[in-house]
Amino acid sequence: MTTRTLGFQKRKVASRNSLELEQNQNSPRATVESTWMPSNEKIQQILQLRALALAQELPAQEVRNEDIEIVEFILGCERYALESCYVTQVAEVEDITSLPCTPDFIRGIVTLRGEILPVIDLKKFFEVPEKELRGRNKVIVLQSGKMTFSILVDEVLGARSIPATDIQSSLPTLMGIRKKYLKGITSERLVVLDAENLLMDESIVVDEQVAE
Repeated sequence: MTTRTLGFQKRKVASRNSLELEQNQNSPRATVESTWMPSNEKIQQILQLRALALAQELPAQEVRNEDIEIVEFILGCERYALESCYVTQVAEVEDITSLPCTPDFIRGIVTLRGEILPVIDLKKFFEVPEKELRGRNKVIVLQSGKMTFSILVDEVLGARSIPATDIQSSLPTLMGIRKKYLKGITSERLVVLDAENLLMDESIVVDEQVAE
């Protein structure tokens, strides 16, 4: 009698443990942990949030489609431009004083607002076909740091804004010295020059101390 009672108690305990285990496995938390899978919509939402977070970490110039200010001008039969942040003034001058013992692309010097500046003939510097200038000489003054000089142009068309993304790599036909100082070409065939490279070129530095 005692043995049967013990055996019954053992089976009862075992049945209760099995029931508790079954109840635990059927609990909402256990079901979620064992069977939850994100839906396709949820996955797309997660990916979009990650992409947005990544975009916010990129440098500003890579995520913003900014415009740049340019000064547009004509050399020969082509339209050129320079970023206006390097342009300090545009002027017409009557006389350009020639300098001896200088490269042929150094047209001379000119006085603007009490400052003596060398005048660079970009047509000779870039080997652009010559075109007869009409009227007064037109110059654009460039400056970066301590370097300042003026460039001689055929015509100044004015200042405007263009999308930075519209400036594409140079064409294969633009070789030689022009390509070295070329920032890119726009969809409307406007040649954008690299003013920084021009201003950093040591070959353009003019020694203004002329022997008397």
